[in-house]
Amino acid sequence: MRIFQEGKIGGLALRNRVIKAATYEGMCAERGPSRSLVRHHAELAAGGVAMTTVAYGAVSADGRTFAEQMYLREEIVPSLRALTDAVHAEGAAVSIQLGHCGAFTKNRELSTSRPRGPSRGWNPYGAMVGLARVDAMDEAELERTAAEFAAAAGLARRAGFDAVELHLGHGYLLSQFLSPATNRRTDRWGGSLENRLRLPRLVIARVRDAVGDGFPVLAKTNLCDGFRGGLEIDEAVEIARALEAGGVDALVLSAGFVSRSPLFLLRGGRPLRRMIGVEPSVLQKLLLVAFGPFAVRRYRFEDMFLLPLARRVRDAVTMPLVLLGGVSSLAHLERAMDEGFDFVAMGRPLLFDPQLIARYRRGEAATSGCVVCNECIAEMDRPGGVACARVPAQLEARAREVRAGLHLQRPA
Repeated sequence: MRIFQEGKIGGLALRNRVIKAATYEGMCAERGPSRSLVRHHAELAAGGVAMTTVAYGAVSADGRTFAEQMYLREEIVPSLRALTDAVHAEGAAVSIQLGHCGAFTKNRELSTSRPRGPSRGWNPYGAMVGLARVDAMDEAELERTAAEFAAAAGLARRAGFDAVELHLGHGYLLSQFLSPATNRRTDRWGGSLENRLRLPRLVIARVRDAVGDGFPVLAKTNLCDGFRGGLEIDEAVEIARALEAGGVDALVLSAGFVSRSPLFLLRGGRPLRRMIGVEPSVLQKLLLVAFGPFAVRRYRFEDMFLLPLARRVRDAVTMPLVLLGGVSSLAHLERAMDEGFDFVAMGRPLLFDPQLIARYRRGEAATSGCVVCNECIAEMDRPGGVACARVPAQLEARAREVRAGLHLQRPA
């Protein structure tokens, strides 16, 4: 089966065509990797994926969505090296997703009085911690942000990562610049799509200079933002063409805006009760109770739900494309190959069963047991980090790690 054949992204050979998607783990100790995070990704590697992706490494302290997130700096390179060594020991490659939150933050440790984004505006996500107002970034901040992406990518390479994934989707900073809904600038950084692409292109150029020509640089991009006035597929196709011309080695095709259409990417269940249960702030709990049903909209789950839009990009570019969105069964994996996609990315099915790809290859299964309840969203915020709420063995293992403090300990 082609899904189990070797594939290449840039100069990197991967043992098959399945990538573990970047899904927030909630396993950072002192804003860096914990022993639990190392175990998590090594387990995914042992389960057969070709490459696993460490989720959301902020490129600076101000790039964090909230204070507990990891951000790339010299101090944590040895801990990152422990993680990459553990994954390599299982025969897989490992990438790290690099991002900046921009206007979407509740991090009270910002170096500025207000969050910075493409344009002045409002940040409901940070309203309860005094970060409701957003200021527009100036030229110096934009240049500095591009330099921070480059520095983070260079650190990632030194820490043993095989690739970096630049986060251009989901309503984070580079996505905010690409979306006409959030980029209302009238200078050379806004307005036309050419101008809205200027910062992402600058970031890609700086990152490429930092890591060299042979090192794989992926980009996660939106096929659409999922709300009226946001980015739509026609512009997404043009963005894909521009990124291919700009030297990106592969695109991970995604969708959705966390601040406006949070479940658009996932579809399926809406675990509001569980999300309310893990929220530490009493006020935030009350707001979720009152407004959650309106703010967190339901989206009907369908198998391979991003495929129709992804086909438009496949027709427009020749670069490797990574399909995600409702891809869970062996038949889905093979269909993605038949449709001309080079790789698939999987999230929830591999959280449910980290051994899934090895079991597919051995002929022991044809489908995932994931029921797309999305309760793993809430589990990410519990002590010890993400686990499937439907697998008691995972919950018990997490409890043991928490009792042992592994979720708070840096790897040796």
